[in-house]
Amino acid sequence: MGESIKVNPKIPELALQQYSATTLVKRPEESLPPSPSSQVICINISLLQSNSDGHYDDDQANSHQHGQQLINPQDAWLPITESRNGNAYFATFHLLSSGIGVHALVLPLAFATLGWVWGTICLSLTYMWQLYTILLLIQLHESIPGIRFSRYLHLSMAAFGKKLGKVAALFPVMYLSGGTCVMLIITGGSNMELFFKTICDDKAKSLSSVEWFLVFTCISIAIAQLPNLNSIAGVSLIGAITTVCYCTLLWVLSVRKGRPAGISYSSSLAVADDQSNVAKMSGVLNALGIFFLAFRGHNVLLEIQGTMPSSPKHPSREPMYKGVTISYLLIAMCMFPLAITGFWAYGNKIPSTGGLLSAFSQFHRDQISNFTMGVIYLLIVIHCLCSFQVYAMVVFDNLELRYTSLKKKRCTRLARTCLRLFVGGLAFFVAVAFPFLPSLAALLGGMTLPLTYAYPCFMWITIKKPRRGGVIWCLNLALGCLGIILSVLLVAAAIWTLAHKGLKANFFNP
Repeated sequence: MGESIKVNPKIPELALQQYSATTLVKRPEESLPPSPSSQVICINISLLQSNSDGHYDDDQANSHQHGQQLINPQDAWLPITESRNGNAYFATFHLLSSGIGVHALVLPLAFATLGWVWGTICLSLTYMWQLYTILLLIQLHESIPGIRFSRYLHLSMAAFGKKLGKVAALFPVMYLSGGTCVMLIITGGSNMELFFKTICDDKAKSLSSVEWFLVFTCISIAIAQLPNLNSIAGVSLIGAITTVCYCTLLWVLSVRKGRPAGISYSSSLAVADDQSNVAKMSGVLNALGIFFLAFRGHNVLLEIQGTMPSSPKHPSREPMYKGVTISYLLIAMCMFPLAITGFWAYGNKIPSTGGLLSAFSQFHRDQISNFTMGVIYLLIVIHCLCSFQVYAMVVFDNLELRYTSLKKKRCTRLARTCLRLFVGGLAFFVAVAFPFLPSLAALLGGMTLPLTYAYPCFMWITIKKPRRGGVIWCLNLALGCLGIILSVLLVAAAIWTLAHKGLKANFFNP
């Protein structure tokens, strides 16, 4: 790869992501005269359409025109990029469905540690920080002319090099996709069981926790037979509606039902004089970790943008900006009331497990009907089913990428079904084997934090190359380094907390 290659200037200069998408041929005599030190090579780029059996037909090759993008033919076979007719509305649905989760329900717990002022400041700064990195990723999606980075791992490899890019991003992407699916099975299955017990009022015998996990997984994999990311836009719309509904219901009903007696708004650090400095510092870091981990979805952002059409006149970032603006305005309207009113309603009595949902059920269970409580549980279950589809699509895409690379053709319907059944079965097995994974969320989340808050800043510096020492360069370098430092501190705090409080490792016993 050390040879220098000169390109005919009559052909538009394009950056090449994969050599398999190009054909290198020698030009005849009319091309530029060769220099003594190098050979002139013309790069012919053909944009091919795959036929029904997944192979490329030479008769379907289109001539390259100025301004066309370099298209990897394999993209037409993969579930994220095989359909590029997405729009700002589809992006909004996907971002809302994947961007809010049950982690948001523990936001009041962070306020109980930091107090009103610092809690509000830290939540606001975290929201703005992650929104800034989202805007960076949107621009980096087409940062190299002619290439679309429709997968986070590919962008990482382009920015940091193949080896370092894989080392830096592979585990965070795997955990935030496959690991999130496991968490959704645990959360969805548990709330299915609570829904059944609430509606039936203990009159009927409930299934075991493992069986509820299996029911949730079967429904998820049945929905997952939809072929690609654009095809689940309707599912994501349902997920977006349900997540906004249960978040709104919880904080509105918590305010309406009144505060329990004896609550306090004093910071837990101020009243705990017997705690050591290490314990207090660990408490602060864990509270910050709650804020940082509440915002998610960066690992599917590029994939969502990859479903949109793009051209030099109308790049994909334009509808993506609209989708992000709408969705994150709604996310802010959900998360800030959850955190602020949740702390107002329960103060220092907010439970450490379950957050606002557990507090509402504990203090107001006698004031609300089984129907209302059942609706809340059902909304959470539906949202988990819909959010599962977005995160699982990244895993499906990765497996089909391996399959198509080996077979040199599109996945058959049977192969695609089998791959998705395998993913669902593996996620179910992990959920049953490690039902205590939510207890490790702070530890694993701290390890993956750079993917959201640090890597996009470093990628911007590496790819865009802003003026060294300039405002943008300094801002991104500072945020990137701060993200790495916070990641190390959050992991250390999580380890200290686990060592101090212990971990109930109930293997194969949900």
